[in-house]
Amino acid sequence: MRTRQLGSLMLYGLLSFVVVSAGCRHQVAAKPPAPAPPANPPAQPTVAVEASRTEVTRGQSVTLRWSSTSATSVRVTPEVGSVAAEGAATVAPTESTTYTAMATGPGGSATASAHITVSVAGAAAASPGPTLDEMFTKEVQDAFFDYDKAEIRTDARSALSKTAEFLRSYPQISIMIDGHCDERGSTEYNLPLGDRRSGSTKDFLVAQGVASDRIQTLSYGKERPFCTESNESCWQQNRRAHFRMAGTNSTQLSGR
Repeated sequence: MRTRQLGSLMLYGLLSFVVVSAGCRHQVAAKPPAPAPPANPPAQPTVAVEASRTEVTRGQSVTLRWSSTSATSVRVTPEVGSVAAEGAATVAPTESTTYTAMATGPGGSATASAHITVSVAGAAAASPGPTLDEMFTKEVQDAFFDYDKAEIRTDARSALSKTAEFLRSYPQISIMIDGHCDERGSTEYNLPLGDRRSGSTKDFLVAQGVASDRIQTLSYGKERPFCTESNESCWQQNRRAHFRMAGTNSTQLSGR
């Protein structure tokens, strides 16, 4: 009887061990394999370019030098094109130019540049400005008068104001004012009339700030007409105060 009980206990214990062992094996999972280390990413390309001179005269040449890393292709523009990873080329730009080197590869691209300034040899000198005589002819305007009158008209005031402004700007200039008349009337009558016209013109300029000692007056009466036809259009052209440059003071500056 005892032997049977003992056998039952041993059997029961064995079964319990088997059950526990099976349960433990079921709960413990196997570890997954470690992942493979990632591959190294491709390197970013680099590039550099420089010019042997950055300022040249048109016609002169320049040496470009470049170098790159991690690039499968390199291109230099303009003019040069596809090149080796490292090298040099001679260029002769005709105008100011920026040369750019571009390197490309699996890791991307990179650029670098070099600027060359080109000047023109023996460039023509700047055109000289107008001469004093040319400016005088352009800026100084005659004053015109009504028949048998010496008073300054409204249109003459505008012209003489511009003349005064020019003369104030160039104090080295002295002037002659010629009084003129049309052909009607005697010589004896027109000479004093021309004198009054040149005199009233001088007075206007002096009132505008032009020094009196820079101005001389003269009357030609009807003796030197600007137009020789006998009609009102011509007569109006001949009734004037005409300006001439009488001289310049070379010791003064050429203007303000």
